[in-house]
Amino acid sequence: MNTTHHHGDLQSDLDKLLAASASRRQSLRWLFASAAAVPLYGCGGGSGSAAGSAATTTPATTTAGAGTAACTVIPEETGGPYPADGTNSANGKVANALTLSGIVRPDIRWSVAGASGVAMGVPLTIRLKIVNVANSCANAAGATVYLWHCDRDGNYSMYASAISAENYLRGVQEADADGIVTFTTIFPGCYDGRMPHVHFEVYPTLVKATSAANRVKTSQFTFPLATCNEVYTATGYAASVRNLARISYASDNVFADGTALQMAAMSGDMVNGYVATLTVGVSL
Repeated sequence: MNTTHHHGDLQSDLDKLLAASASRRQSLRWLFASAAAVPLYGCGGGSGSAAGSAATTTPATTTAGAGTAACTVIPEETGGPYPADGTNSANGKVANALTLSGIVRPDIRWSVAGASGVAMGVPLTIRLKIVNVANSCANAAGATVYLWHCDRDGNYSMYASAISAENYLRGVQEADADGIVTFTTIFPGCYDGRMPHVHFEVYPTLVKATSAANRVKTSQFTFPLATCNEVYTATGYAASVRNLARISYASDNVFADGTALQMAAMSGDMVNGYVATLTVGVSL
């Protein structure tokens, strides 16, 4: 991620920007660097835990990511082949987690609606702050997020044959008065061809979060490389180490054009778990 600071007067900066043949988000990254670049800080290594299992003690570390630095709509991204939002099928039937009993919940490590599987991995709390760009980035209280990601083996519930009957690592949350939704989950694995990431859709209200036709934004976010390298020393993530070595943000088909609005800020450690924070701008 480019963290170069630019100097000079505004007119000079604008001239440079207009002359640049940059993509939409490359331009955004340049603007953020001009206004207030937010660097990433590395974190120390460690080895350790899975949800519900013992962890190896390591010193506490903190990794700061960029997060959203201005009142800007987060880029639209593909929901990928495993959204389970009613837009495609899996194993011969429509896959729709949005209509499952119990899907509105903060802890998404367990399956619901009669399924009983539990996703194991390094504990992760995801905290998204939803802001309304159409209203000067005021807190989007009541906006609703459907979030999903793969397990530590790189598989998606409801789709992968081994876990097609499970629906864990999927959940819906309504934003509080501060526009914040919080999910308790595990750090996703890295499967071949993609940087580690989390998918999400934003809906205007909880009532409307039962049909993908009502979504106002589909996007993804990722994590600092230092955090990924640290987490993947834990038991169960061996395949992620190999896969991560073969991919980069620059070669990823989603993040190749920039991560300025999609890089989570990280805190925590292998003993206590991690917290990923990101401000998500949408237009409501």
